[in-house]
Amino acid sequence: MSKLRTIALTVAASAVLAGCATGPNPADPYEGYNRAMFNFNDKVDTYALKPVATVYKNVTPSFVQTGVGNFFANLGDVWTAANNLMQGKFGDGMSDVMRVGINSTFGLLGVLDIASEAGLQKHKEDFGQTLGYYGMPSGPYFVLPLLGPSTVRDAVVLPVDIAADPWQYKDPVHVRNTGTVLRVVDQRAALLDASTLLEDAALDRYEFIRDGYLQRRQHQVYDGEDGPRGKSEKPAQDDAAPAKPGAEQASADEPAGQAIMPAPAASNASL
Repeated sequence: MSKLRTIALTVAASAVLAGCATGPNPADPYEGYNRAMFNFNDKVDTYALKPVATVYKNVTPSFVQTGVGNFFANLGDVWTAANNLMQGKFGDGMSDVMRVGINSTFGLLGVLDIASEAGLQKHKEDFGQTLGYYGMPSGPYFVLPLLGPSTVRDAVVLPVDIAADPWQYKDPVHVRNTGTVLRVVDQRAALLDASTLLEDAALDRYEFIRDGYLQRRQHQVYDGEDGPRGKSEKPAQDDAAPAKPGAEQASADEPAGQAIMPAPAASNASL
């Protein structure tokens, strides 16, 4: 662990110095606003969400936490299936449909992830990825209030992802709201260890998270390829600095400690 932290600190320091030498990052023209919103989100996380998530993780049995995560991940698989089908990835889409069917029945409404045990791979797709798959540029990096890292494209279509989340239609309303709070706390609790490592490793946490997010987002949109038919997405990701080692694990879709209130359908697994 100490070696990992040393490497991360060295790379982060190099990136900070490089950033100072080359000027503003073209992928982040709104850096002034983004840093201010990052700091706001960080304060909310530090003084509200992280303490609650810590208590939740310490007092809630691990099997209960696993069940909560599985339940909401199963709901997320519904929109993932739709987006895979919209992208023409019919094999993955039908696999997602089967996952929902198996986990919703034999898995007790998704509390048990029977589908993964049966070899059905879990995917994660949202509408921003679908638009990116067909060539729509991501636009610049953009930090959302409470929701954390995003891009202009993904921020604009976020209402579609939210509307597609089955939990948004759960009645009665008090049950829906209680479940939403539980979902957020559970997802934040799952990232406690990653956020602690990030705090120890990064000299500039904002830059560390931004670069890791942009790289990982492009990887998600193009399924590991450089871009549509091998062409890199423009303008944001082409010019973004490479993510530092460990940033991908720490950032997830919304880096640890920054996605305070993840968009339900857009974040199947993480804050």
